[in-house]
Amino acid sequence: MLAKERQDYIAERVRDRGAVRVSDLTRELDVSDMTVRRDLDLLARQGLVDKVHGGATTPGRNGTDEPGFETKSARERTEKDAIAALALTLVQPGFAVGLSAGTTTWTLAHRLLEVPRITVVTNSVQIASVFYQNPRADQTVVLTGGVRTPSDALVGPVAVTALRGLNLDLVFLGVHGMDDRTGFTSPNLLEAETSRALAASGRRLAVVADHTKWGVVGISTIAALEEADVIVTDAGLHVEALTVLRERVGDVLVASTRAAVVGPS
Repeated sequence: MLAKERQDYIAERVRDRGAVRVSDLTRELDVSDMTVRRDLDLLARQGLVDKVHGGATTPGRNGTDEPGFETKSARERTEKDAIAALALTLVQPGFAVGLSAGTTTWTLAHRLLEVPRITVVTNSVQIASVFYQNPRADQTVVLTGGVRTPSDALVGPVAVTALRGLNLDLVFLGVHGMDDRTGFTSPNLLEAETSRALAASGRRLAVVADHTKWGVVGISTIAALEEADVIVTDAGLHVEALTVLRERVGDVLVASTRAAVVGPS
């Protein structure tokens, strides 16, 4: 394989996966570690990837990068709706459910409107608005206080205090990134702390994350992979990542996008 072909292959893998590891590329391309690192250096200079420890990510996805809610909601919409439809099967009538802030959990919130007698606890202004705009007499929604982030999460000591002492049946956690070394991460220190408090309040923890989150590392870890009871992702996640998750997470559910119906815009 010529150098240009190899570099095009790497750039395509980064676009498809959101992130790649040097070790994976050396195996896939049957070249040396140094060859892959030189290719990544060239692609980074061209602005096609961002180099990170042990690999590369799509440009702009650094540890503290935190896009706004509108920006994130336009990404991977079909995958998020497929994930939400599958995640809905974990919820039973009468459950107390926690939803962290995020566009995947926001998509799931629209699905939860169908479930009777649930109590929803969230630190997301956007998620609370879904239930406020579609009220049901048999549903209760609890919105924490806190300081608002660019992704419309309420975070900080007020939010953490509100979450401590709660006992929820199931918590759905949306994440900025997931990685075999750093686990589930956030680009916002206060949001990570709040998400940890929410995760700790549930008897079961379900992470909802599309394939582009794999290999992305935010500045703060929310939970290790092993702490998730369930992860719901989509079929775009490459086989190496699925192998890691199936070894370390209690249950891995993979949503097919073929039958997915795109949710709210």
